[in-house]
Amino acid sequence: MPLNRREFTKQSAVAGAGLALTGAVGALATAPEALASDEPEAYGAGHGHGRTLGYGPLVADPDGILALPEGFSYRVVTHSGVTRLESGEFTPSNHDGTAAFAGPRGTTYLVNNHELKGTRDKWAHPVPLTEGLVYDPAAAGGCTVVEVHRDGTVAEWVGIAGTSTNCAGGRTAWGTWLTGEETEDLAGKNGMTKDHGYIFEVDPRDRRANLAPKPIKAFGRYAHEAVVIDPKRGHAYLTEDASGPNGLLFRWVPPQGFEHGRGKLRALADDAGVLQAFKCIDSSGRFVDDLSRATRIGTVYGVDWVDVPDRDARTTPVRKQFTDGQVTRARKLEGMWWADGGAYVVSSYAREESPGAAHDGQVWFYDPKRRTLTLKVLLGVNAAPDEDGAFDGPDNITVSPYGGLVIAEDGEGVQHLFGATDSGRTYPIARNDLNDSEFTGVVFSPDGDTLFANIQTPGIMVAVTGPWRRQPRR
Repeated sequence: MPLNRREFTKQSAVAGAGLALTGAVGALATAPEALASDEPEAYGAGHGHGRTLGYGPLVADPDGILALPEGFSYRVVTHSGVTRLESGEFTPSNHDGTAAFAGPRGTTYLVNNHELKGTRDKWAHPVPLTEGLVYDPAAAGGCTVVEVHRDGTVAEWVGIAGTSTNCAGGRTAWGTWLTGEETEDLAGKNGMTKDHGYIFEVDPRDRRANLAPKPIKAFGRYAHEAVVIDPKRGHAYLTEDASGPNGLLFRWVPPQGFEHGRGKLRALADDAGVLQAFKCIDSSGRFVDDLSRATRIGTVYGVDWVDVPDRDARTTPVRKQFTDGQVTRARKLEGMWWADGGAYVVSSYAREESPGAAHDGQVWFYDPKRRTLTLKVLLGVNAAPDEDGAFDGPDNITVSPYGGLVIAEDGEGVQHLFGATDSGRTYPIARNDLNDSEFTGVVFSPDGDTLFANIQTPGIMVAVTGPWRRQPRR
């Protein structure tokens, strides 16, 4: 049922003062260059509550890989072209989206995307074509499963191979990883022998469950980024990283009687359920064409959902199947994370391709109960990206067990992992001292002791430990 103005205004009023327009909603993050940042503070500055923000300044790494605050340390878990899989091949390159799972006897499983686009001959270290785990033998991408033991020993093997441009994805409540192909290549294009642009499921604990990979076509074919599953309603939410026109946020509604679980998604019919794209309205009932229109933290939109005509996009990309005024768009819809009863959603930046204001990052929160989308993070354009300090280009995100968010940068110049409190302050956690490659795959271990993250190029996974502590909410 469409969300009308009266219903939206009523829900906004219930949600709290300021929600109806752009008022004093608790923001999750700002940055030194952030728009609408009322009182930016440096890390370490007290703000009541007896706590300081963050962990202090970053200390340059003598090994030239990862700068961290004093008292923190890291170790390399996998390194493309250096570490090896159980089968003897080198770890594949271009690490991206990652999820962590509790394993037996204190081990941690990590499923690691490898964002390798196109054919295998273009890459020095593609994902090996492991028998029974290959979707398209021409494609270079896929996932590996990394097993980290308590004593620090590591094993790694292929979870899926023969997929393309595995960028982000999402962890499921039943303990699997959904990996997304950020491509729209059909069979016969760019050397591919099968259609691409799908979601696949990878089980880190059951290797047999990964045999004969099957795309989840019900989720649609487009340039996939992240996916999260609403554990209460069963809906899937998916982001699209695309331009010309800008991409969409999708919702998949399962068929009546469907229950999620291991193996259930790959058994779905290709047209199962309903795939929909989002359409936002402001508190005056006016249509919002692009998320770049929001210029203040705390902006709240009502959300409707519009059915996708052809989810498999046989002749026309999904985002081009809608005319102006039917759906809301955004540039580089990227990372997502399910927490607090809803989905955190990233739009990495906006420039001239977007109709609204330029920015260097947004994080929104979608509340499925209220059907509202609230702007939690708004980063202003970073005028000096080669200087250490400001943050830009949020991509993969995770909700921290110590409060707030941890965000991986995919911006210009210096690249960071940074934290964001509930009230709108940010602080550095790590800096890439190796090169200007983006950070990806940020995720905490199940026990919260270790923060895993990747330097995408050449492909290095690190495990960061140290004196983690609860961060102030304000």
